[in-house]
Amino acid sequence: MNILKKVSLIFALSLLVVAAQAQFGRALGNAIENAAKNATIRAAERKTDEAVSKTIDKATDPDTYKSDGNDENESGNTRSSNNRSNNNQSYEENEESNARPSNTNARNSNQPASAQQAPSAAPKLESFTQYDFVPGDQILFFEDFSQDAVGDFPDQWTTNGSGEVRTINIAPGKWLHPTDKNNSYNCLKTINLPENFIVEFDYIPATDPEGGTRNFQFTLYNEVENKELNHELFAGDQGLQLHFGIYGWYVRGYHRESDFVSEGSSEKNPLIDNAVNHVIMWVQKRRVRVYHLGAKVLDLPTVLPANAKFNRLRFFGWDMGELPFISNIKITTAAPDMRSKLLTEGKIISYGINFDSGKDVIKPESYGAIKAIADVLNENPNVRVRVVGHTDSDGNADANLDLSKRRAAAVKDCLSKNFGIDAARIETDGKGQTEPLAPNNTTEGKAKNRRVEFVKI
Repeated sequence: MNILKKVSLIFALSLLVVAAQAQFGRALGNAIENAAKNATIRAAERKTDEAVSKTIDKATDPDTYKSDGNDENESGNTRSSNNRSNNNQSYEENEESNARPSNTNARNSNQPASAQQAPSAAPKLESFTQYDFVPGDQILFFEDFSQDAVGDFPDQWTTNGSGEVRTINIAPGKWLHPTDKNNSYNCLKTINLPENFIVEFDYIPATDPEGGTRNFQFTLYNEVENKELNHELFAGDQGLQLHFGIYGWYVRGYHRESDFVSEGSSEKNPLIDNAVNHVIMWVQKRRVRVYHLGAKVLDLPTVLPANAKFNRLRFFGWDMGELPFISNIKITTAAPDMRSKLLTEGKIISYGINFDSGKDVIKPESYGAIKAIADVLNENPNVRVRVVGHTDSDGNADANLDLSKRRAAAVKDCLSKNFGIDAARIETDGKGQTEPLAPNNTTEGKAKNRRVEFVKI
């Protein structure tokens, strides 16, 4: 009898095991969602304080921007064969009249981002000699919150938590500031993105006083249920997640219907705390590259499912210990064929040559865009060009005209001194705000009008 009881007990336990396995299979989708949170936490825990300090010191030292080609130390874990490399990009500075007073809101004095000044002076242009990132010639989306009132939640966004537009003392313009670390911040616009495009945004890490994992998330996803607000961890039927923070980077592509999940991570060039970080993500069919601080920190050739589609974007603070500042979000088409456009169409429009606000000083991250022009001119020594600067309509028209002329002259000087192009082959002009490509009554329209053109003569 005792033996029969034992056999019966063993049989019953076997049935329980089978049932548990079935339950596990049904719960797999939830486990995948939980993995996103755990992955960012594990990435943070892997870093000791000593390693973090060393990485941040390296990132803030201008000398380290000079790549020696031996700085590839990122690691990844993916179902696909994900490779790694190096690079970076930039954003459109507002015109001279767009520079906004710093710290105009008294509340800003209590924010972590206001506690420190911006990093030391930007490195020289030649410091980005490994920088090959070139933006596209069409702006698909732009948001700098300039049309929103300080203290309000932005009109073109929604959230399941709280947040507001603020100004800060370390950078011009207006910034979206989430005030709850557990919520989603969704743009209400639908943007049917092509298979090749580029995303850029400025981001200032600012820790939640209550603590937590120092990461945040940017998501592109395909919304199929017409939800204005999607705060699921895996939004839409497919998506691309970029987790970022002071510990490094983590990218995941997913597709619910095909059960596709692929990911990769890197500890290279993490975000600098309490400073403006310019983050770039270049999507090229299934391939995703991430750039920061003059280097390509991730290069994942198969991280997205085949024929991936995205039409919405959001920032996501799911259980993260960040209350950051976000602005200058730009999506452009991928880099055009410079040679074809100049030689056959006679004109190139560049949104990748950027300047300090209100100045004619070229920002170092413009290296890739200017080098692409120089390459075309070197390959075609008989071609002459006119460099033309353009601004939006904000501010004084005469000041904008003068600024556009000075910026065009700065580009000519750079082509001649940095790339050896004969100055006699280059003319310059500035049109100020007189030749807009789009109405100046929206942030996207203004972004399209702030540009540098190269015209074949």
